[in-house]
Amino acid sequence: MPGMGGPADGQPRADEVVRQWASQVINTSYVPMGRRDLEAFLGKCFDELLSALDGGGVEAARDVGERLVSSHLTNSMALARTLRHLAAELPQFREAEPGRLTAVLGELAAGYAGALRQQTLCEQEVIQRAVSEARDTAEEALRASEARSRAVFTASALGIAIVTLDGVIEETNPALTRIFRRQASELVGGSVYELADEGWLVKLTDTVAALATGYTDQDFLDIRFTEPNGSHVWTQLSGSLVRDARGEPDYLVLLYEDITDRHMLQEHFRQQAVRDPLTGLGNRTKLESSLAAALEPNRPGRRVGLCYFDLDGFKAVNDSLGHPIGDRLLRQVAQRLEAPAAEAGAEAVRMGGDEFVVLVPDSSGAGPMVDLVERLLREITRPVLIGAHELRASASVGVVEREVAGTDAEALLRDADITLYRAKSDGRAQWVLFDPERNAEARDRFRLSAELPAAVDQNELFVEYEPIADLATGALAGAAAAVRWDHVEFGELGDEQFLGLAEETGLIVRLGSWVLEQVCEHAARWVRQLGAAAPVPTVNLSLRHCREPELVAGVQNILRSTGLPPGALTLGLPESALFDHQDDPVDTLEIFADMGIKLVVYKFGDDYARLGRLRGLPLAGVRIDGPHLASLADPDGPDPLDRHLVHAAVGGAQLLGLPALAAGVRTELQADRLRELGVSTVQGPFAGERASALEIEQFVAARG
Repeated sequence: MPGMGGPADGQPRADEVVRQWASQVINTSYVPMGRRDLEAFLGKCFDELLSALDGGGVEAARDVGERLVSSHLTNSMALARTLRHLAAELPQFREAEPGRLTAVLGELAAGYAGALRQQTLCEQEVIQRAVSEARDTAEEALRASEARSRAVFTASALGIAIVTLDGVIEETNPALTRIFRRQASELVGGSVYELADEGWLVKLTDTVAALATGYTDQDFLDIRFTEPNGSHVWTQLSGSLVRDARGEPDYLVLLYEDITDRHMLQEHFRQQAVRDPLTGLGNRTKLESSLAAALEPNRPGRRVGLCYFDLDGFKAVNDSLGHPIGDRLLRQVAQRLEAPAAEAGAEAVRMGGDEFVVLVPDSSGAGPMVDLVERLLREITRPVLIGAHELRASASVGVVEREVAGTDAEALLRDADITLYRAKSDGRAQWVLFDPERNAEARDRFRLSAELPAAVDQNELFVEYEPIADLATGALAGAAAAVRWDHVEFGELGDEQFLGLAEETGLIVRLGSWVLEQVCEHAARWVRQLGAAAPVPTVNLSLRHCREPELVAGVQNILRSTGLPPGALTLGLPESALFDHQDDPVDTLEIFADMGIKLVVYKFGDDYARLGRLRGLPLAGVRIDGPHLASLADPDGPDPLDRHLVHAAVGGAQLLGLPALAAGVRTELQADRLRELGVSTVQGPFAGERASALEIEQFVAARG
């Protein structure tokens, strides 16, 4: 048909979908047009609905609903079949979000209902006019008017009830008996209140009272009626007041439109919007509404609990066994959470991925919450047989339980999420209960993690240097770079407070490159100003940065742009970064050594059994770190084990032919003992306080 976009390969043609639509509705009502004309009309409607799904105004869908009524497709079956057909076919032509499709079809139904209501009101006016004229005009006119009114009354697709001011039904039309599946003799003499369920009686009573007293002449509401077999009948009720010759309320005309099919379809769409399609549990949207209800302070002391589950190692299941197996495991976990949670009056929802939340409204304290969590964990960890695979899931859980007063949904979810993070950090496969003090620390970590990228961009970071002293001469042997953060709220932060966060988030590569560039700019100035006396800076690279594929190219670009000779730079590498997955030395070492860059190993001696593999590598030295260095500053003598560990590390370096640097040296006594053990250089307060690049330059110039 003209104007219709063609579907993708494998999808039905638009004209075929329109022909099916026409076939479903043509016999539901009297339509004053042939099949070809009807298909052309519906084709234009279909194009407008596609435009609405593409992002146009959803008002176009309302206009389609109105035009269906104006084309005499006024039977409720026509609307029901239209909505079902479009709900099934439209997604094959447009990949719109479920909410968009629901909105478009909802607007269509609203436009249809509004137009039908307007048509009904017009019919109602005819009835009222006919009734009024029947009482005030001559007998001849009365008979004609009654005949017209009776024709409208009998043939109307809407159920009509003539009702007394106190709600007693005096007369009904055939449509009303069909809607409520009752004989006219059962309806006449009964009350309109018998045609509504208890939950709708208050609204219906108010509507009838407002009409009967003359407070309003028209009113509308949706009501539900339950049949003896348990099925529901949904109707849209339009009520009108008929006044007598003196203008006083006389009786009521109630029009019932059967909207059961439309209501059920809309309810289906609403359920889809709040249900996770994979597991059948509620989704984030459902959790939001459930949390809002659970956090209502409807009585003093009301409490709420929330358990945030995250499956441990689920990515490995997807990566090794495939996503279909992973999806089946998620469904099993969902079922094992849902039933016990429901028994405890709680609700399980899937947050997304491998994360689930169990909400406990009206909890009775932390003890029962913990009991529930442990029961749920036992259910989750039971073996799951999926195909030929026997899997065992485990989960980490953050548990929050508190009074409703003083909290909100955002705070509850945030605290549960942070507590879950603590559970994973503490070893996984366990639950952790919310701790305000520890969670405050975790919140600060999350905040720093979130603010760190902007801090790099906004120059809140700066580089300082720890002098490296030669123990034999006392001369400045180099300078170890340390990045600092001038935080607007927390003040000056050392790298130990945020480098770990950068490593976790992946920002460490970008941050490490920034530090390297700053250091090379400073060192290039030292070379220009001080010549051969310029100290050689040391920059420690993280394990993740060392494994960055573009590391070599990045270092070369920085050296080229700053003009720093490669021999004027020392890179510190963790021992684990020196070898690949096959335990062979990485090519980067030879490349850097050939360039002239000095390489040192930090955290040397962490694994004495593997020191031998460093033999033959192009290294310039090692750095010894660790708490065992501290006791060498004890005036009463070092701890024997600590002295042994330091002696072993220095001895290993000497056997490899590498000079040893000790970090964190504070006192002269500590430095003397380290010199006796074979350490050649030290850094820390003994060697000098941290200084800026300019201060380092001025210090060297003054001594020269």
